[in-house]
Amino acid sequence: MAIWKQNENLLNFLRRSPTPFHAVENLGKILEEKGFKHLDESQSWDLSSSDGYFVTRNNSALIAFRPGTHDIVSSGLRATGSHTDSPCLKIKPHAEFSSNGYVQLGVEIYGGVLLRPWFDRDLSIAGRVNFELDNGRLQSGLIDFENPVAFIPSLAIHLDRGVNEGRKINQQKELPPIILQDSSRKKFSFEKQLLRLIRKQSNFRTAKTILSHELSLYDVQPPSLVGLEEEFIASARLDNLLSCFLSCNALINSKSKYPSLLVCNDHEEVGSVSSSGAQGSFLRSVLERIIRNQTNESDAVERVVRKSSFWSIDNAHGIHPNYSDKHDNNHSPHLNAGPVIKINANQRYASNSNSIALFKSICNQKKIPYQSFVMRSDMACGSTIGPMTSAGLGIDTLDIGLASFGMHSIREMAGAKDPELLLKVVTAFYNR
Repeated sequence: MAIWKQNENLLNFLRRSPTPFHAVENLGKILEEKGFKHLDESQSWDLSSSDGYFVTRNNSALIAFRPGTHDIVSSGLRATGSHTDSPCLKIKPHAEFSSNGYVQLGVEIYGGVLLRPWFDRDLSIAGRVNFELDNGRLQSGLIDFENPVAFIPSLAIHLDRGVNEGRKINQQKELPPIILQDSSRKKFSFEKQLLRLIRKQSNFRTAKTILSHELSLYDVQPPSLVGLEEEFIASARLDNLLSCFLSCNALINSKSKYPSLLVCNDHEEVGSVSSSGAQGSFLRSVLERIIRNQTNESDAVERVVRKSSFWSIDNAHGIHPNYSDKHDNNHSPHLNAGPVIKINANQRYASNSNSIALFKSICNQKKIPYQSFVMRSDMACGSTIGPMTSAGLGIDTLDIGLASFGMHSIREMAGAKDPELLLKVVTAFYNR
């Protein structure tokens, strides 16, 4: 099987993006290397139709766009959306404590985490730290311990004979990782470790005091191609950094003819209610500023929205060979068989017959295979940023994604052929 040459870049992006903050930083670097200009929300914007731009919010959400040479009011907008966050274990504000001679960190569950795979893994810590400099200025910076510094050991089967028959995990008691053998000679301070790490960065050598942090545990095992013929991708955070990376590259590869936009929201896994989430003001605010750059007509925003399309791109559930009874027989996507249209009668996905028809038409023109997913009628369905974006803007929306296994696990699996197919159809959408 011929593997897409860009998979190496995808794996590198996944490896270097252990948190939403790092993902947005790396997306920004990719965009800047391709000539996109970094805008500041607090400043006025002077937009050129032939240039590309991007703006970030909270360091964890990003919008990139091309104003396009076509008038946005008459042509509408081609927009896609994904999310930067993934379920994980987050470090509590006052994290360290000692127990039976070991230093551990208190953790909080973020999103719908599959907990069991977090045990017996080499874990590191990354995220954003806020601190005060010697001169009193407040600053923030990203850190990554990179090396394995934490471990959540399982209880030996000899002490828990019924573990393989199923047992609930006590999140408060059983998840704190071990980071150090306790020593009575001096009191351990986690914040001192953070301060030492932040001072290694040239811009922050005068950091004086750690004030707050948003840090997560992550598995240090790097992404890889797996299988006898390397047909699969195994990695943390495929849901949904895979979609962020591909959509970003599709926007870069597209022509600057039509107004096009990519939004990568944060906090999708916990409901999207935040300034950087899909239920926040980020997308509408940027959209209004783009439109005002071309016209001052009072009804321009609503007119643009009615001529626009939005694709919410988020991973789909591939049919698991060991659990095929969890799928509807007629809607069971396979890995390496093309993008998946996600449909739900109760609007947990925003796809409708109009948006589906557009997607299928583009796929047929480009000879790209596609599949459909509908949850079993006797099972609850997940959701995406699609319905809330559709409801918030009134924009015609499609939910699609690539088939995957182990969604919300510490390590997920997808097809190595599918990323190229998704990139092609999203690029074609931007150019339509």
